[in-house]
Amino acid sequence: MSLSAIDWEAFWPPVLLSLRVALLASIAALFAGTAAARWMSRTRLRGKLLVETAFLLPLVLPPTVVGFVLLVGLGRRSWAGRLIEAVFSSPLVFTWWAAVIASVVVSFPLVYQTMKTGFASIDPDLEQAARSAGASELQVLRYVALPLAYRSLLAAFVLGFARSLGEFGATLMIAGNIPGVTQTVPTAIYVAVDSGQTGMAWAWTAAIVAFSFVLLLCTGGIRPGSPSDRRSR
Repeated sequence: MSLSAIDWEAFWPPVLLSLRVALLASIAALFAGTAAARWMSRTRLRGKLLVETAFLLPLVLPPTVVGFVLLVGLGRRSWAGRLIEAVFSSPLVFTWWAAVIASVVVSFPLVYQTMKTGFASIDPDLEQAARSAGASELQVLRYVALPLAYRSLLAAFVLGFARSLGEFGATLMIAGNIPGVTQTVPTAIYVAVDSGQTGMAWAWTAAIVAFSFVLLLCTGGIRPGSPSDRRSR
């Protein structure tokens, strides 16, 4: 690959947009996934298995199916889409915010599963001792559960970021592929290959491989421990 074949002005916008979308989506997914995992770990809800299956469904569905459902649910003909357009004077679909929402949905199951494992690794006696001392559930979460599950918290964020960074199908369906507006690195690679711009495709591929390698490297160092690991310390 020759560097002279790379249009650097065209190279950077998808990269920067992908990083922005991945950062916002991973933060949102971290909050939502942590809250859901905590709730599911404490509740004795009837039909709990059905709820958890619904949480994990985006993990196994084709991304285009997820994108289609989001497009129908948030499009201009839906009540949610009309409400968003009335409040913000602009439709949500085919904006970079739509890409954020798509990334949140597809990364949520990974965050949820990671935090569920993290909360399950905490000794229940430690939380009960905090409650006996008068701590509220919010204080137990903030001062006991989250500090003890910090490795799972970090791993969940990294996994959510990596999944958001590589999102393609759902993003293409709901956000489109508008250069400089909604074009992320995965969609830019697809267009570059389709139009014969091999040099640009390799440049974007190298960028996303480098980011993914670093993220996986970080995840390997913060892998959440099992309950037996914690008891052995």
